[in-house]
Amino acid sequence: MDEKLKEQNYVEELIEIIRSTKSNEELRDKLSDYHENDIADAFVRLDEEERKRLYPILGAEQVAEIFTYIDDPDLYLNELDLDKAARVISYMDSDDAVDVLDELDDSKQAQLVELLDEESSHDIKMIQSYEDDEIGSKMTTNFIVIKNDLTIRQAMRELIRQAGENDNILTVYVTDEAGKFYGAIDLKDLIIARENNALEDIISTSYPYLRDHEQISECIERMKDYAEDSIPVLDENDEILGVITSQDIVEVVDDEMGDDYAKLAGLTAEEDLKEPLKESMKKRLPWLVILLGLGMVVSSVVGLFEQVVTSLPIIMCFQSLILDMAGNVGTQSLAVTIRVLMDESLTGKQKLELVWKEMRIGLCNGSILGFFSFVLIGLYIFLFKGKTLMFSYAVSGCIGASLLLAMLISSAVGTCIPLFFKKINIDPAVASGPLITTINDLVAVVTYYGLSWVLLLEVLHMAG
Repeated sequence: MDEKLKEQNYVEELIEIIRSTKSNEELRDKLSDYHENDIADAFVRLDEEERKRLYPILGAEQVAEIFTYIDDPDLYLNELDLDKAARVISYMDSDDAVDVLDELDDSKQAQLVELLDEESSHDIKMIQSYEDDEIGSKMTTNFIVIKNDLTIRQAMRELIRQAGENDNILTVYVTDEAGKFYGAIDLKDLIIARENNALEDIISTSYPYLRDHEQISECIERMKDYAEDSIPVLDENDEILGVITSQDIVEVVDDEMGDDYAKLAGLTAEEDLKEPLKESMKKRLPWLVILLGLGMVVSSVVGLFEQVVTSLPIIMCFQSLILDMAGNVGTQSLAVTIRVLMDESLTGKQKLELVWKEMRIGLCNGSILGFFSFVLIGLYIFLFKGKTLMFSYAVSGCIGASLLLAMLISSAVGTCIPLFFKKINIDPAVASGPLITTINDLVAVVTYYGLSWVLLLEVLHMAG
């Protein structure tokens, strides 16, 4: 078939349908053909009056589903009166409901929670009781659980009964007679099981689990490695409190990557567009003050080599080359090291191997780039600056050697500093990024001007 498939973009279609003169029943029937994610995309492009017309047509359950696909559902929740808003929240997964409530002011949040049914209120309060960096804060109570002493027929009946309230059914969780986590059943295995089979035969008793107070950063790799559609979250008594779904895992990984990116810039957390100016300043200022002090140290060191600059002003032209390359190499080593440090089982020997490997990479890359710098910069000084061949290649030789040494040391610095911070229980992502940049500048300055002073002034007695 030569005809190209039309790109799936239903937003314009949906807006046209919603703004049509169709009856409420026709509109509801039409909208049922579209995914809630597409409806959400159209939803945010409607005006308030159009949305308010749509709320009763869709019903609280579908509105709740649509809100889970909207970035700022609290803005639209405020368009509903308290009773209707509470009904919408009650249909949400508990973790999604918590996310929405956290965006509301404390007064309205308390009012809405008060209007919820007992079960929804309990689940939301439980999730809110955890710190943001704990697994418990990301779990949902939307899951199926059965007893291990049921027959296959009884298990199927219980699954069907609970599926009306909970739609995460691909994995069915099992508890023992004491209510403790026993294992899990793949839905497919339960469906194809014969009636005379024992339930025990299809239960995976070694199924992975997480603890509610575990740090997200410490178990994120475990969650990714298991690649299950959901993983149970247990309390200290081995009872199931909730589950982390595959969607939750994607969001957690995304959040962690954002936080790490922010940390590498010296920020304590990600910023968003709505964050007040004062809060953004508080995140950035502490590290900037520290780096200002270190920057002054770097400038002071440059001042110590005033004689070099006075005697050989041409070397100032290539200072940024050395600094930039040292910084780039240090940042590469930092990124690799932080990624490796996510493995908590890393041994001391493996850490030493990492340092040795990064230094060898720095040495090899520095040798290659140093050689090219020697050839090309020497030629440039000879042809365009009108210097003698000997003078040109003496200066370029010093630049090449400085580049090699600076890249070698920066590789070691970029690896050793995060390892050191990890050793003293400081997050290496927070402490390493800006610090390494400044330290590498210091390394590059000392290396470059130090070699220039020793080789060009003291050994070769050059000036010009």
